[in-house]
Parts: sequence; C-alpha cells; structure tokens
Amino acid sequence: MSTTIVETAPASTFALPAAGVDLESYDEEQVRLMEERCILINEKDEAYGEDSKKTCHLMSNISTGLLHRAFSVFLFRPEDGRLLLQKRADEKITFPGMWTNTCCSHPLSIRAELIEENQAGVRAAAIRKLPHELGIPAEQLKPEDFTFLTRIHYLAPSDGLWGEHEIDYILFCTIDVDLELNPNEVSDARYVSKAELEAMFSDPSNSFTPWFRLIAQNLLFPWWDEMLVKSKAEGSGKIRAGVLENGEKVGEIVKML
Repeated sequence: MSTTIVETAPASTFALPAAGVDLESYDEEQVRLMEERCILINEKDEAYGEDSKKTCHLMSNISTGLLHRAFSVFLFRPEDGRLLLQKRADEKITFPGMWTNTCCSHPLSIRAELIEENQAGVRAAAIRKLPHELGIPAEQLKPEDFTFLTRIHYLAPSDGLWGEHEIDYILFCTIDVDLELNPNEVSDARYVSKAELEAMFSDPSNSFTPWFRLIAQNLLFPWWDEMLVKSKAEGSGKIRAGVLENGEKVGEIVKML
C-alpha cells in the first residue's frame, strides 16, 4: 500500500439506505457514535468513499456487499505476555456484552486516518480509540508501538438487523498502560494467559465477538506462541511484539468468510 492519502468522494455519492431504522430504543451516546464516517473499501482494500457507521453496519446494506475498513488491537503486558481483553458494554448496539480483544474499531474518513503508508491512518485511529474505550492516556501510546501483522476480510451478523463486514487490520503491541474504563463502551477488562483464554472459550457462559473467535482460532494462538519464544530468545526479560514484524502474512488480506 504505497498511496499516502486517499481522497474520498462526497458521502452523498455513495450513501446507502439507513432511513427507517429506529434507534430510539438504543443508548443515546451509542446512537451519536453511529454517525461517525467509516471508510468504504473494495475487496482489495482500496478506499472509494465514506458513509455513516450506521449505514455500514446494517445487514440490509452488508448483504449488498458494502465493506468498510477496521482495526483490531491486541495489547500484551510486556512483563508476562498476558493479553488484555475487554467485555463490550451492554449499551453497545452491535455485539453487546461480548468478550473481545483489547480494542476493535474503525479508522474514520478524516485526513489523519486516511493515510495508508505504513498503516499510519489505522495507527492514528487506534491511538484515538484506546483512550476512548479503555481510558489509556494518549501519551502512553505511539504509532511505532503497534506491529502490523495482516488484514482479515470477514462478515459476521450481530442480530437480524446489525452486523460487520470489514477488512480488519491486526495490530499487536506490548506496552504497560494505565486503564480507566469507559462504562458506556467497556463493562470489564482483564489480562489473560493463553491457557486462561482457552478456558474462557470452553466456558459456555462466556460469549465472544465473532471476529475475535476467528482471529484466535486461525492466527492469534500461533502468533502468541511465536512472540513469547522469540522474545525469550532475545534475553531482555520482556515480551516484545516487534519480534513478529514483517511476517509472512503482512502483504495478505486473509479471507475468513
């Protein structure tokens, strides 16, 4: 991806139906966030426009092929390699009350988050959303903290009305952070080992976002093991996501449809 900035056409050029969907029963703040402008892309992850988060997450539009850009952050504690999970708040419109990776969201159709070179726009979006959801101070986050591993293309219904259809950038980071959860976004958070996460997956009382299950089953666990082994070999006593840099899947869009 060599293009530095993607200039999108006016939103009205690409607008799809979102009228007639009543949001009155949903949380007021979550309804407000549904007006954020997501980046519309084709299956090659080429940006061509923008539309509201609401429009992008309606299954009626997803069924026509509407696709947008997203990111998923996996933040590990450098002292022991435990992964920070979050449980989505019950106020969330899509996938409420489900456990998922550290942060999952969307770069927006704004100049800073449209920069494609070195995934700069996605990294900027992560630095915006980690403070919003988990209360991590922005000064504890830097673009170079994130190791880009690959992109996944997946589709997942939430219920009969809402769903996800994204090309999702997978970012690992190993940093110490302070947390102050935003209760409108996150109801719980915890650091887990690989074995503890596997036990959580086996417990039927837990529910998980579909993208997190897909990534865990196909990519997360092998990467996690590799990160621990390579970090140990460095001899610093710290776990470091950078040991995974420039892996074999960096240039791919992994389809999980």
